Amino acid sequence: MKRNIVIATVAAAALIGGGTATTFALSGDGDSSSASSARKSSVQLKDDGAARGTEVRGDGRYDDDRDDDRYDDDKDDRGDRDDRREDARDAAEAKAAEVSAADAIAAALRSASGTAVSAELDSDGGGLVWDVDVLGKDGSTWHSVHVDPGTGKVLGSHTENDAEDAAEAGAALKGSSVSAADAAKAAAGKGTVTSVDLEEEAGGKGAWEVETVSAKGAETHWLVNLTSAEVTPGPLDD
Repeated sequence: MKRNIVIATVAAAALIGGGTATTFALSGDGDSSSASSARKSSVQLKDDGAARGTEVRGDGRYDDDRDDDRYDDDKDDRGDRDDRREDARDAAEAKAAEVSAADAIAAALRSASGTAVSAELDSDGGGLVWDVDVLGKDGSTWHSVHVDPGTGKVLGSHTENDAEDAAEAGAALKGSSVSAADAAKAAAGKGTVTSVDLEEEAGGKGAWEVETVSAKGAETHWLVNLTSAEVTPGPLDD
């Protein structure tokens, strides 16, 4: 997977202190190496396009009636059904991952030494992988390690150098004593952890943002303190 640190403004940061926050996350959905790892994964789920939020487009017959209340109920029903399918998919993926986020991070660090900055349960074509991003000990090398969520084995990895992005991540982690794996363990009581990301708020104050999924597929975000491991409600979805 091609590594690309994204420093994205979190719109809901005002709810957690009134400041602007940036999140360090890795892009690369659909990347060839990620797809290859997903195909090799021992965890394969049925790839249902509708369950994955495929947009149902109209044929234009009702364009002139777009302000007519007669169609509002139909749209609401479709939206509710899509939400239920997405929740069911998320629940199925979380349940299928026998290897926890913390264990996936540990496996990745055995393959590439350094500091884990993020971990995400990712799917491509029905195959699941843990995608773990590790900042190398040299402070500029990045390793994207794919771990099988069924066996804990490393399926593949990709390495790049980017000193600038490394410096951003290093600054956010300065003075921290809680690792990404620690954050995953701290939030595990809230649900199945499906992602851990490093977030930096305005003024350089960092936190781990952890996403959990309930047995019914409901997603919740949490913030884990970098020094105390205290878990607090995180930003809402955009």
